[in-house]
Amino acid sequence: MQTCDPEYYKWTQWAFVKMFKSYYCNQAQQARPIDELIEIFSQQGTAGLDPACTEPMSFSADDWNAKTEKEQQEILMNYRIAYLGDTMVNWCPQLGTVLANDEVSEGLSIRGGYPVEQKKMRQWCLRVSAYAQRLLDGLDDVDWTESLKETQRNWIGRSVGAEIKFKTSGGLSFDIFTTRADTIFGVTFMVLAPESELVEQLTTAGQRQAVDEYILKTKKRTERERIADKSVSGVFSGSYALHPFTGEPLPVWISDYVLAGYGTGAIMAVPGHDSRDYAFAKHFNLPVIPLIEGCDISEESFDAKEGIMMNSDFLNGLSVKEAIAKAADEVEKRKLGYRKVNFRLRDAIFSRQRYWGEPFPVYYKEGMPYTLEEGELPLELPEVDKYLPTESGEPPLGRAKNWQTKEGYPLELSTMPGFAGSSAYYLRYMDPRNDRALVSKEADEYWRNVDLYIGGTEHATGHLIYSRFWNKFLFDLGVSCEQEPFRKLVNQGMIQGRSNFVYRIKETNTFVSLNLKGQYDVTPIHVDVNIVHNDILDIEAFRNWNPEYKNAQFILEEGKYICGWAVEKMSKSMYNVVNPDVIVENYGADTLRLYEMFLGPLELSKPWDTNGIDGVRRFLRRLWNLFQSNGEFCVSDEEPTKEELKALHKLIKKVAFDIENFSFNTSVSAFMICVNELSQLKCNKRAILSDLLICLAPFAPHITEELWHRLGNKQTICDAKFPELNEEYLKEDLFSYSISFNGRSRYVLDFPADASNVEIEKTVLEHPNSQRWLDGRSPKKVIVVPKKIVNVVV
Repeated sequence: MQTCDPEYYKWTQWAFVKMFKSYYCNQAQQARPIDELIEIFSQQGTAGLDPACTEPMSFSADDWNAKTEKEQQEILMNYRIAYLGDTMVNWCPQLGTVLANDEVSEGLSIRGGYPVEQKKMRQWCLRVSAYAQRLLDGLDDVDWTESLKETQRNWIGRSVGAEIKFKTSGGLSFDIFTTRADTIFGVTFMVLAPESELVEQLTTAGQRQAVDEYILKTKKRTERERIADKSVSGVFSGSYALHPFTGEPLPVWISDYVLAGYGTGAIMAVPGHDSRDYAFAKHFNLPVIPLIEGCDISEESFDAKEGIMMNSDFLNGLSVKEAIAKAADEVEKRKLGYRKVNFRLRDAIFSRQRYWGEPFPVYYKEGMPYTLEEGELPLELPEVDKYLPTESGEPPLGRAKNWQTKEGYPLELSTMPGFAGSSAYYLRYMDPRNDRALVSKEADEYWRNVDLYIGGTEHATGHLIYSRFWNKFLFDLGVSCEQEPFRKLVNQGMIQGRSNFVYRIKETNTFVSLNLKGQYDVTPIHVDVNIVHNDILDIEAFRNWNPEYKNAQFILEEGKYICGWAVEKMSKSMYNVVNPDVIVENYGADTLRLYEMFLGPLELSKPWDTNGIDGVRRFLRRLWNLFQSNGEFCVSDEEPTKEELKALHKLIKKVAFDIENFSFNTSVSAFMICVNELSQLKCNKRAILSDLLICLAPFAPHITEELWHRLGNKQTICDAKFPELNEEYLKEDLFSYSISFNGRSRYVLDFPADASNVEIEKTVLEHPNSQRWLDGRSPKKVIVVPKKIVNVVV
C-alpha cells in the first residue's frame, strides 16, 4: 500500500470532502454536518449557537435567508472544518511554494537556499484548533512518554485568562488576551504583531516609512526564528491606546516578538513582570512599574506569580492569586472584556503550491469552492510538461491541459501537504482492499487502534498532532471506533551520521571553501556525503548532483574545496545516509540488524561507526561454528548437561524480558554471552541449539532460518513456538560468600544453596583461615547475609 497510489489517496480526498461538509459544535464537542448548521441558520440565525469559527458572527434567520448563495457560502467558510482562509505563510518566490517552518532556516529555504518571506495568502486550512481541548484531554488516555505528552501540552497551550478591550485615541479599539489580568495597572505600552491588520490602521503618516521598513525586515524571518531570537527590535506606530481603567495614553509599538497567530496578535506590555516586555522597555527607554511589594526590578523583571499587590488601585493589598480573580471580575463588571480560555494551537495550513501531493477534490464556481461528489474520486494528478510554477506564478497544476470538471469549472491548483496521506494510513492498513470505505466497521472494531507506534520526537508537534485530530474527526463520523489512534508510543533515538556542508554566498551561485567562509555572508547547505572524500568536495560530481548547481562557481583553498561537517541525525534531507545495501553486501543483513540494535538503548541517539560492525560479524561466525565440527555440519541428539540448560534458560529469561521492554541492545549482549558459554562447553546439542535459534530469529532471521532448516525442520522458524522458561535450571547449587572480619573481606567460601545460617556460621568459625584472623579471640557476633556475605565481629 502506497500513500501516493490514487486508490489510497481517494480516501484522503474523501476525508477532506467530509471535513469541508462539516462544522464543529462546541456544545456537543463533535463535528456535525454543515447541512445541519444551514438549517439552524435558516430558522434562528446564530442565536444560541456556539460553533467553532474563524471570526464570531451574528445574524438573524431573516438576514441569512435574504442572502445570495454566494454570500451564504462565504459565511459557511467561516465555520467549515476544511476551509479557505487568509493566513501568514513562509513563501519562497523562487520555489513558488509555501514552506513549513522546518523547511526554512535563517530566512532561507533549506532546499536551494532561496530567500523566504512572510506573506499573507489564501490557503486551505483544517480547523485543528476546534479539537484543542479534546487533544489535550486525550493525552491522559495513552501510554506515551511523559516528555512527549508535555511537548504536545505545550504546543496545544491551554491558557485561562481574560480578553480585554483597549480603545485608541483615534476612536478605534482592539482586544488583547492576558493570563495576568492582575498586572493591568503595570501596563506602560502596547505591542502589535507586524502582521496585524491594526498596523495599517494605527500607523500615523509621520511613522509610515519607519513602519514599512520594519515590516519588510520582519517578513524575512519565520515565526520559529522570531520565538527563538531574544534580540530586541521594534518601531513606534505613532498612535496611542487608552488604559481601560485609568484612561492614561499608552504608546502602541510594533515588534516581531508578538505573533499574529497567538491570542489576538496584540499584547498589553507589563515590563515589570514579563521578561520580554522588560527587555523591550529597557531598550526603548519606556516606563517600568513594579506591582509586587518588595520586588526588585532594577536588573530584571519579577515574573513570579506570588506576593502582595501594590500600585494597583483596587487590587492593592491582595495576593497575586486573589488579584487575578478580582481583576477579571472587575473587567466583566465594567464590560471591558470577559474571561476566556485560549489555546496556542493553530489551524493547520493544508495547501501547497507544488505538483507532488494529493489534488484537492475542489472546483470553483463563480469564485466559490465546491467539492466533487464522492463517486468522482479519486481525482488523479494530471500530466504536466514541467513540475515548476507557470510563468504567471500559478502552481504547477496550472500547466495541466483541461484541468477542469466536465462542466468546465476550474479545479483547485494547489495540492495537499505531506502529512495528508500519513494522517490515517493505519486505518487503511486494517482493510486495504476495501473499495467501498476507508475501513469497514467490522475491521475497525476488530483491530481498533494501533497497539504500538515507534517514532521520533520530531513528529510530536506535526504528524502526531494531525493524526490525532484526523482520527477524532473520523470518530465523530462513526468511521473510527477509537478516539486515539496510537495506544502506546515509544520514541526511538536517531542513528546519527556525519554530515557535510558547502557554503553558498547569499543570493549567488558561488560557493566558498570552509576556511574562507568568514569573509562572506554565506548559507550552509547540506551536500551528499558520497561526493565528499575526507571533507574534500568532488566539484564535478557536485555540479552533476543537482541541476541547480550545474554552473556553480567555487572559491577554493590551495586548489581544493573543503567542506564543513557535523554529527547529525542520519536523514535523507541531510544527505548523510549510509547506504544499507552496501553494508548488507559486505557484511550481510543479519549483521546490520544486530549491529543497529547493539549500538545502544532504543530511545537514545547513537552515532554510526562502520568500524564497530566487525564484532557482531564475529559473533555470528561463533554461532555458526556451534553447528560445525571439522568443517562439517555436526549436531548431537544427546541430553543437555545442567550447565548447558542453565546457559540457555538464562538467555530465554533475559531475551523475553528485554523484548517486552524494548531493550534490544542488552538482548544482543545476552546472545553473545550465551554463545560464548556454549562454545566453552563445546555444546552441539540439538535441544539447546534449536531453542537458541528460535530466540535469535527475530533479531537475525536469515542465519537462523538457514540453520533451522539444516537441523531438519520443514516449517519456517517464524512459526516455531518461543521456548518456555524453566526456573529450575536457574537455581544455583552453590553460592560464594565473602568472609569478613570487622567488615573487611579476608577470603571466600562456597556453600550449598540450602545451607542454614547455623551450618554456615559453624563452618566459617572452624575454617583454618578464620582461626588465623581470630588469633585466639572469641567472636562477639556473626552476621550471615544469605547468599552474599558472612561478617565476624571480633
